Amino acid sequence: MELVVGWDWADAHHEVVVEDRPGHRLWAGVVEHTRAALEQLEGQLVTWAQGVRGDVRVVIETSQALVVEWLSTTGFTVYPVNPKVADARRKPSGAKTDRLDAAILARLGWQEADSLRPLAPSDESWLELRQLTHIDATLTQEHTRLVTQLTAVLKSYYPVVLQLFDDLSRPTALAFLAQWADPRDSRALSVSQLTRWLRQQRYPNAEAAAAQMHARLQAPALEARPGKARAQIRWVRALVAQLQALETHRRALRDQIDELFMAHADHDLWVSVPGVGPLTGARLVAAWGEDRDRFASAEAVQALAGTSPVAYQSGKLRRVHLRRACDKHFRQTMHQLAFASLTRCAWARAYYDAYRARGHGHHAALRALANVWLRILFRMWQDRTPYDEARFVAARARHRAA
Repeated sequence: MELVVGWDWADAHHEVVVEDRPGHRLWAGVVEHTRAALEQLEGQLVTWAQGVRGDVRVVIETSQALVVEWLSTTGFTVYPVNPKVADARRKPSGAKTDRLDAAILARLGWQEADSLRPLAPSDESWLELRQLTHIDATLTQEHTRLVTQLTAVLKSYYPVVLQLFDDLSRPTALAFLAQWADPRDSRALSVSQLTRWLRQQRYPNAEAAAAQMHARLQAPALEARPGKARAQIRWVRALVAQLQALETHRRALRDQIDELFMAHADHDLWVSVPGVGPLTGARLVAAWGEDRDRFASAEAVQALAGTSPVAYQSGKLRRVHLRRACDKHFRQTMHQLAFASLTRCAWARAYYDAYRARGHGHHAALRALANVWLRILFRMWQDRTPYDEARFVAARARHRAA
């Protein structure tokens, strides 16, 4: 017997609605978030389906939770959907309960089954690479936040350090602050001491750099009140320790990303794109996946990546705006790819310059360029063919002549 299960997921429990035909509720209830409760439900569903696991279709409003991983082992057909799907199908009254959402998902499984995409099994190395690239993006955001905070603190009591180092996140700058967070200590350093320390850090042109640093440290400067300075010194040491630890973990994580990307079947495909290095290539692998049937067209990828604009028209008002509902991680990846291609690809630079000449901003031009790149990448990905600029330029010329 064919069953459709609407599954509203929550951290502590699950609201489940089971239908054996459209609109006919066979069972509804709350399932606790425990292995025993889930296995009990699994057994009951198999019994109702007369032992045919493939006849059980589960529509659940998440794709990342552990329960989805468990469902993928049951033999049921699982359809992960965006939580906003249920939002769009609620009644105008705005009524919302977990049971109602589960019923909406069950109805979706009957009425729109052809438009839903079942969960496909994924290779473990791809899953790991996907998670690692997302973690790397999160750590990068945290790194930026900490550096911004460190810069603000130094401005309040120790601004000369901002003249000594162009980039506070560099190991040498962090090592300097870890050792001499107190301006009085750094002013007591001699040129020879700074030279010796810079050589230990393998700093280029250590003698000249030490003389320059010493001169800047000795120059007259405004000083914070002692109480404030003592407090800020503690804060700087805490921030520096966090940045040093974060950078250690980020380097190890990127080494693992590089290793997984090098071993991936699509490695040569993505590194053939101008400006794509190991990290961007790994993010492309994570974004596109391995299932070549995942996207029906290049337009579907452009919508997911948020590079294609959204048209709005009401009466005489017509405009386009940035696509908000998209995979932000994918969009950032394409933004970086488009930017990197400007110095490595002549047609990309010409396209960007022409877009800017029409009055568009930098980021809008990069999104437009990324939109073009996605069409190219889609064909490459479908055909498993590396990027060939001569082939693309020739095809573009034929298209313009037609």
